[in-house]
Formats: sequence, C-alpha cells, structure tokens
Amino acid sequence: MGSEMEPLLRAWSYFRRRKFQLCADLCTQMLEKSPYDQAAWILKARALTEMVYIDEIDVDHEGIAEMILDENAIAQVPQHSQYKDWWWKVQIGKCYYRLGMYREAEKQFKSALKQQEMVDTFLYLAKVYIILDQPVTALNLFKQGLDKFPGEVTLLCGIARIYEEMNNSSSAAEYYKEVLKQDNTHVEAIACIGSNHFYSDQPEIALRFYRRLLQMGVYNCQLFNNLGLCCFYAQQYDMTLTSFERALSLAENEEEAADVWYNLGHIAVGIGDTNLAHQCFRLALVHNNHHAEAYNNLAVLEMRKGHVEQARALLQTASSLAPHMYEPHFNFATISDKIGDLQRSYVAAQKSEAAFPEHVDTQHLIKQLKHHFAMI
Repeated sequence: MGSEMEPLLRAWSYFRRRKFQLCADLCTQMLEKSPYDQAAWILKARALTEMVYIDEIDVDHEGIAEMILDENAIAQVPQHSQYKDWWWKVQIGKCYYRLGMYREAEKQFKSALKQQEMVDTFLYLAKVYIILDQPVTALNLFKQGLDKFPGEVTLLCGIARIYEEMNNSSSAAEYYKEVLKQDNTHVEAIACIGSNHFYSDQPEIALRFYRRLLQMGVYNCQLFNNLGLCCFYAQQYDMTLTSFERALSLAENEEEAADVWYNLGHIAVGIGDTNLAHQCFRLALVHNNHHAEAYNNLAVLEMRKGHVEQARALLQTASSLAPHMYEPHFNFATISDKIGDLQRSYVAAQKSEAAFPEHVDTQHLIKQLKHHFAMI
C-alpha cells in the first residue's frame, strides 16, 4: 500500500486481506501517537483475536489420552447424577469427549438438552455421533435443533457438511444456499457452492462465487488455485496464469505448492504443451513426493513417449500411495495388456473395478482379458 494512505485505512486493508500481524503492528504505531483512538483499539483487538481464534466446536481435540489412560480406571469414573445444572453437564461431556469416552459424553449432552436446549449442545452431541460413524443420527439431531432454532447458521452448516462427506453434493449445496440466506458473508458456504458449480461443469458461475470471496478479503493459496482453474475452463485465459502465480506466492507449505503445480500441469495438458506438463508434474513431486495424482499423470506422459517400464514404475508408486484411486490401476492394466503381461493386467483391472465398479472401460478390459484366457 502507498505511504500516502491514511494509516487507519491501511490497517483496515491489511485486516481485510488477512494480514493480521501487519494490521496489529500498524495499529500499535497509531496508538503510540493517539492512545485514545477507539477505532485503532477495536481494529487491533480484532486482528489479535483472528490470529489465535479457534472455534472449539469445529475442531476435533486428539490428545494422548487414548494411548496412556488405563481403561479399567476410566470405567470407574463417577457417572452422571441427578443434578440439574445443564452447563456443568455440557462441560463434563466435553471432558469425556476429549478423553475418548464418547458414550459417556453422549449421556451428558442428552441430559443437558433435556434441561436446557442450546445450540452448542446440539453441535457437541452431533460431533459425538459423527465420530461414532452415525451420520444419519447426527442429521436427525441437527434437524431437531432447527425445529427449536429456525435458521440457525451453525446447524444448517453442520447438515451441509455431513451431506458433503456422504458425497451428496446436491443436498449439501441446497443447505449451503440456506446458510447464505441467513448470512450472505459465510465463507465456507460461498466456497462450497462455488466448488459444486465447478464440478457441475459451470466454471463461469463458480468464478462469480470465488470472486465474491476475494471482495470479502479472503486471500490465500487455495482461493487463487481455484480461481486459476475456473478462469481456464471458462476460457478467460488472461487471468489463468496470473492466478496460479499468486497462488504459488501464497503457498504456506510444500503440499499447497504441489497442488498448484499439479493444476498447472493440467493447464499445460489442456493447451497441448506436454513438455511443460511434464515439468509441472515433476515440480509437484519435488514439493510432495507422496502426490499420487502427479505420479499417475506423469506415467501417462511417459507412456506417450514410449517409456513403458518407467511408466509402469510410476503407476505402481501411485497405486501404492493411493489404493483407493482407480486411475493408476486401470492405466497399469492397460499398459500391461499392451505389452502382453495379461496376468498383471487382469489383477490391476480387478483392483480398478473394486475402486470404481461403474467404470465402463475397466469392465470392457476385464471382459476382453477373460476372453483371452478362455482362448488359451
């Protein structure tokens, strides 16, 4: 920012761009000159709060309690009594949750809800059900909470997250839209709706949502990464590389940088520059040598160059890093079939079918291999 800008306005600009340390430092300088400046005090307090803010409901606490506590001793702890103070029951339930005693935590939260229905208690109890792998029960609980607290953003957001984890993107998007009706600046809802539009082949609409996040002051690697992809698929090529350059400059760790280079590799494939794509995928592996998708795509490029053994080695690495992905298994099966290694091709094709039963090409390859085996 220019030095001629008003200091308070510059501090507010830092805050909107999530540069909280710079904002707090500038507010400190202003307060040294004018200690009674209430606007500077408030802005500094907000910046310092955002630097350390953690929503206890959204964060799972995993300690070493599960490893070192004696289960027999845990079984002898006092049980919930007949006292009527709901607040203490919630606190005890939180303690049980952090100790990994989820059934005991469930009893405490249920008892607290009977005496006093609070939004936080619904959220804590839903966390227990989610960690116990009972998403339907958690959904029903959230809906009960919405009956008591209509339009509550945190409850709507909880339902949307569960649907998203269950791969029900359409239902998740509907609830995120309900969140935006109550709070039109909710960052998570805007980002998730934008992602849903992108994967629904609507990059132009997704781009509007991500630009809205930029206007709100969200400024991070993931946002510019998504902006770059949306610009490319929406054929706004002038902004594509600029967005990825900004994403690389904002990457906070090696994994984020690897994801950016991986997406740049896709852009290079899209424009037909296989040499650039090869370099991008290599750079992704330099930053994160556990990036299975980069290994898989690099193997495809090596196969196109005729480097069969190198491609097979890369695909084996990708399948070992991410056995849940069907692409490395299918590509390995295809390469093995072309070089006549039918046994390995059949084994890899079966793994691909297990990972993605509806994949038509895999089914066709298995049928073809069975026909070969029947002819022997």
